Amino acid sequence: MLELAAPQIKASLKSRHKELELSEAICNRSNTLIEKALSRGKHLTREEILTELKKAKISLDNNRASHLLLRAELDQLICSGSTKANKKTYALLEERVPKGKPITRNEGLALLAQKYFASHGPATLQDFVWWSGLSVADSKLALEMVKNNFTSETIKSQVYWFSSSLPISKTNNHSLYLLPAFDEFIISYKDRSATLSDDDHKKSISNNGIFRPVIVWKGQVIGIWKRTSLKDKIFVEAEFFNMPGKEQEFIEKATSIYGNFLQKKALIRNTS
Repeated sequence: MLELAAPQIKASLKSRHKELELSEAICNRSNTLIEKALSRGKHLTREEILTELKKAKISLDNNRASHLLLRAELDQLICSGSTKANKKTYALLEERVPKGKPITRNEGLALLAQKYFASHGPATLQDFVWWSGLSVADSKLALEMVKNNFTSETIKSQVYWFSSSLPISKTNNHSLYLLPAFDEFIISYKDRSATLSDDDHKKSISNNGIFRPVIVWKGQVIGIWKRTSLKDKIFVEAEFFNMPGKEQEFIEKATSIYGNFLQKKALIRNTS
């Protein structure tokens, strides 16, 4: 995925990097310092890595730090590490992830398209472009190579692709879910109209692209939620877009299940 998507992402960031005065030389120097800091199996937090960059007099203001870490990820240098003192860390990719069997670029495109439409279908080509970060041309090529493995349906001039073995969902009165922010149910589609109305879109996704935790009832986003965690309790605060009916009973069940998962007593608070 990195080999396929990285060039497109780097190209989209080129003008921003120019504004931040992040030249190739600075990015390469940053990568060298990060690699040295993480060598021999070390897992460091963001703050610990940035401390090393500061020691080398690399400016980190104006969000340059985030761009340098992103560049290290795009260059296949770093990835997520283990959790340390409840904080996320970074580790060297080559020390963290075993190398797989080399594949050609076209094989990579086909594999990515196969996995996306098998797991996210029904979905459109535009959805795949959005999710993958590939160019339209590469996305079309990828779909062309695997489309015989899928069934398509045209709805309102949009062509949807999905696996022929996709089970037909049945209405389930118990299908209420508390989904986290940036969940694939929402973020993996460019067109979200099947699950999220235009009126409620801005309530679930901010203007600057922040995807909020959502409440899903029978396949539709009906509200947002947040949590407050205490030592032995967790409070779930639900905000419905409309006055809840039967959903109230099932959100209480979902909250209870969530509390059991965290091994805490879960309580719910409605704000609407």
